[in-house]
Amino acid sequence: MASVEGILQKIDALIWGIPMITLILAVGVYLTVRLRGIQVRCLPLAIRNLIRDGDTKEEGEVTAFAALCTSLSATVGTGNIVGVATALVAGGPGSLFWMAAAAAVGTATKYAECFLAVRYRVSAEDGHILGGPFYYIERGMGRNWKWLAKFFACSGAGAGLLGIGTFTQINGITGAVNHFFDPHDRYTIDFFGRSYSWSVIISAVILTICVALILIGGLRRISEVAQVLVPFMAAMYLTSTALILVFHYREIPEAMMVIVRSAFGWDAAAGGTLGAMALAIQKGVARGIFSNEAGLGSAPIAAAAVRTKEPAAQGLVSMLGTVIDTGIICTMTGLAIVITGAWDMGLDGVAVTARAFQIGLPFEPKVSSFLLMSCLVCFAFTTIIGWNYYSEKCLEYLVGGRRQIMDAYRRAYIACVFLGPFLTVSAVWTIADILNGLMAIPNLIAVVSLSSVIAKETRQYLRKL
Repeated sequence: MASVEGILQKIDALIWGIPMITLILAVGVYLTVRLRGIQVRCLPLAIRNLIRDGDTKEEGEVTAFAALCTSLSATVGTGNIVGVATALVAGGPGSLFWMAAAAAVGTATKYAECFLAVRYRVSAEDGHILGGPFYYIERGMGRNWKWLAKFFACSGAGAGLLGIGTFTQINGITGAVNHFFDPHDRYTIDFFGRSYSWSVIISAVILTICVALILIGGLRRISEVAQVLVPFMAAMYLTSTALILVFHYREIPEAMMVIVRSAFGWDAAAGGTLGAMALAIQKGVARGIFSNEAGLGSAPIAAAAVRTKEPAAQGLVSMLGTVIDTGIICTMTGLAIVITGAWDMGLDGVAVTARAFQIGLPFEPKVSSFLLMSCLVCFAFTTIIGWNYYSEKCLEYLVGGRRQIMDAYRRAYIACVFLGPFLTVSAVWTIADILNGLMAIPNLIAVVSLSSVIAKETRQYLRKL
């Protein structure tokens, strides 16, 4: 088993190595240039489109706001708390600078892929909308490329079921709950041949029931929950991090200088400037890509269901997801960690952010830990329901929406949510990362191939306005 895990880790490192990160970043730069900096010049228009929220009489299933929340429910996850901390510890404070840079160009990629999702979507026989990378690959690039569309769909369905939407998220939730309520495992029970804290069992059961009740309702139920939970969890987390910045506002200028110096290796030891800068770029860009999923092709699946007749209008709204996820939430997390110095205390993962909350917030450590635990639970829970929608749409494309297979997949997804806390095979998480990375390859090929359509119709839309 150890050898299998070693092989999987090498594959994971190959897929998510420098070439893939460079490719995603290069596509973002290319689209930024070709679309003439649309993420900057059309940002006010994107906000206005979100506020207007489209025409409810148009073809589609959900509003633009609901689709944005569904997308954010999948992208705003534990990575915003744990991933940012990991990047800062491994790559230094400068990672935050390059994370923001990746988000800046990734916003153009998010616009492009969500534009294509609406442009090439189709209506099923029962009237519900089908769309995503698999459809704009097949309908935009031609049926000869259908194998590439199926490759994406297989990767997406597998990634949702085997980790990114189930095992890793429920582990994050039960781990956070256990760490807060029973950190020393004093109250345990034997389950699956091992001893587990009651806090793990109870939280797993409650979460599984909640997930099942939501998923049975389909997209409308998912979007309804996302519209309530996503703004709430984002507001709670941003308020907490904002309080840290307010109470330490004098340290912000110095923290910004530390971030910039670290980003370009100016604070490295003699002869280590280029190495420090390269490490900061690698960790920051990789974390930014994982955080906002720009280029992976997941967000277009939700964007395709929006009630609108203008692909560009929804593309503009969808690109706000990258702004909110990485530009705001991750940046504020990183600033809080740098200001409090938690990144340089020998900690790792969630312990870094937890320490920043304990130092930065004017509350008792227990209160600060409870706030962070609550945010982690909300973030991971919404990722579970968001990725179920993504993976089911991938499966629907593969099997033609056959009811029995779809129902069986949903039951398997719910079962995986429950089983997640009791699995210890690290290969499961590595497989999930590999499948998630494989989604990006066909999606980026399609976005670049269809960039002329995106550019032409975007200009037409803006001229009409």
